[in-house]
Amino acid sequence: MKSISAEQQGVSPYRVWPADPASFSTRRMSPLRHNINEHPLFQLSALQDLAHELMPTGQCRFQRPGATPGSAFQHQPTHPQGLSVDETFARMEEPGSWLALYNVDTIPRYQAALTRIVDDLRPVIEPEQPGIFLVTGFIFISAPPSITPFHIDRENNFWLQLRGRKTMYVWDNTDREVIPAASVENFIVGGDQTPYQESFRARSREFNTVPGDGVYFPSTSPHMTRTDTSWVKPGDGISISLGVNFYTSVTRRTAQVHQFNRFLRRLGMSPAYPGQSTVDSLKAPLGHWLAAARYRRIGAKAPPGAY
Repeated sequence: MKSISAEQQGVSPYRVWPADPASFSTRRMSPLRHNINEHPLFQLSALQDLAHELMPTGQCRFQRPGATPGSAFQHQPTHPQGLSVDETFARMEEPGSWLALYNVDTIPRYQAALTRIVDDLRPVIEPEQPGIFLVTGFIFISAPPSITPFHIDRENNFWLQLRGRKTMYVWDNTDREVIPAASVENFIVGGDQTPYQESFRARSREFNTVPGDGVYFPSTSPHMTRTDTSWVKPGDGISISLGVNFYTSVTRRTAQVHQFNRFLRRLGMSPAYPGQSTVDSLKAPLGHWLAAARYRRIGAKAPPGAY
């Protein structure tokens, strides 16, 4: 009898799982394991095809060499030397090369792969954070030495190393010495990033990753990455990582409370951080209303997950 593959049965053989299921929580950073590095869609040739699809919409993003942890986290839609997609990939192993593929979820085959990754992890997400929505994906391709600067994101993040090596630094999102409450509020409302200080590094948790390794970290966890040249060999000098990002009812409610807390702080008050007050249930709808009114007033589209 001919055997039926896992994919033919509708079950993906490419999976992500907590390194320690017993201790995993969506409230704190945690190591992951996976075999997404074997997935056909995440091989370098497939990513070159993907880049061709994303380039016309500005979803290929480039960073100039020489970034530091404290650099502004800014990417440009054109290569700093004017290279095409094919030229970029042909020279990807040149030191300092860096390319990000933004919102790969806009391509249906990648959206399906990302959804399967999140579906694998629903049993450990939903008991603490139900209501998953807006699953997105970002792929980072670089040659050492390179750095992704210090920053925070609105989403929860499953970060997976697919090829080469990379060091990920993550800070606890409750560490107010690194990211004060007012800084979180300013980011949620206006996208303002917290400036990096080298003294922060000692407070981070360092993950030295190879293919098959990953890290989960919750919304607003400061993080940055670094690749060095110690592992590079001829023909093996590219690092590829994937960020699978998602929001939940908890991240949305927290963002709403941040919106209202920022309003209170501007009145000279010192509001309790989300989750530390019994009046969050009142703050959240008021924060939603404030944010909606603000974006209508300035005529701008709200960032996803902002309220």
